[in-house]
Amino acid sequence: MATESKGAKAGAATHVADEPAMFGGDGEWQLDTEHGRLAPRSALDVLTEVRGKVAAGEIGDYEPIPLGLIPLDRMLGGGLRPGDLLLIGGAQGTGKTTMALQMSRNVAAAGQAYVLYVCFEHDEADLLNRLVAMESVLPHLPSTKPSTGAIKIQDVRSEVIRAWSQAGDAAPDLAASPRLRPALERIARYGGNLFLMRGSATATTVDNLRELIRLHRQRAGERRLLVVVDYLQKVPQLPEPSTEAEKVTFVVNGLKDIALTEHVPVIAIVAADKEGLKASRLRNHHLRGSSAINYEADVILIMNEKYNIVAKVNIEFNPYQAQRFRDWIILSVEKNRSGPDNIDLEYQKHFAFSCFDPEGRPVQEKLIEERLYTD
Repeated sequence: MATESKGAKAGAATHVADEPAMFGGDGEWQLDTEHGRLAPRSALDVLTEVRGKVAAGEIGDYEPIPLGLIPLDRMLGGGLRPGDLLLIGGAQGTGKTTMALQMSRNVAAAGQAYVLYVCFEHDEADLLNRLVAMESVLPHLPSTKPSTGAIKIQDVRSEVIRAWSQAGDAAPDLAASPRLRPALERIARYGGNLFLMRGSATATTVDNLRELIRLHRQRAGERRLLVVVDYLQKVPQLPEPSTEAEKVTFVVNGLKDIALTEHVPVIAIVAADKEGLKASRLRNHHLRGSSAINYEADVILIMNEKYNIVAKVNIEFNPYQAQRFRDWIILSVEKNRSGPDNIDLEYQKHFAFSCFDPEGRPVQEKLIEERLYTD
């Protein structure tokens, strides 16, 4: 029996030695396939690599990127980290694009990372108009008085047309407008960190986004990058699958894989389904397309109009209070792998200036709970 055991062991060793695709010359455990390499690593190997990075000051994986919306960053443990996928859901008109663009602006302005904002709903010029209005009011909040220099989105467009009409044969100079100049100067300070791109229904696929990120890394080195997709259901899959659920599963899995393999945090806006649009309060299970959305995301934020979801006891005896609630959005942290969830925060909206007041706060009033209330 002992002889057979030794022979079996020798045979097994010979079998492993005959498989160079499984083990490299230096003893690495790896399998090369047509779709990539599988290479398990021991915990000691990972620990050695981490120690080396820390010793060299390479701690980007541990430093969060703040999104600049207080107290949301506190709920997220300081912000987003490489590999995180954050989803923002909400009904139409709740300010999903406004919030995502403001997060992008905050990250770029802080200088901690580059930002790529991919938008399927608006072109780059429209996003810039929003940024101008946002920059005109942010330094002065909570005041939005014209005397502070705050300029509404529609007024930004009017000023652009006026600058063009007054230029004559010369090139129009937007900075010559006294109303636009302060905001444009602020954008100029961080504009090189923020990249805007109109999404394409044929070209902006998951694979092409991945390649775009790699090309950026070649030109920008190891400086961190935040990727924002507005919005997830618009990302194309070619050929088009037979159902939206299949497509959304593919896209959300792809965005999570990009976050992990390319070491970038990803933010994606997600549309609500029909049931969510009819519900008294939108929740994470109302996000349109696939249950994979809830499994793959590290953080899920749901936006609701405060007036629509505050318990009636808070408004039925105080009409003024009811009107005030219309100026606020409830941002619910429905899922959070890095900290507490089921947290309701509120931010005052200034949609005429395409922004929220970043000084949010926890909600004090009782809110309706879709599972408990039916009215």
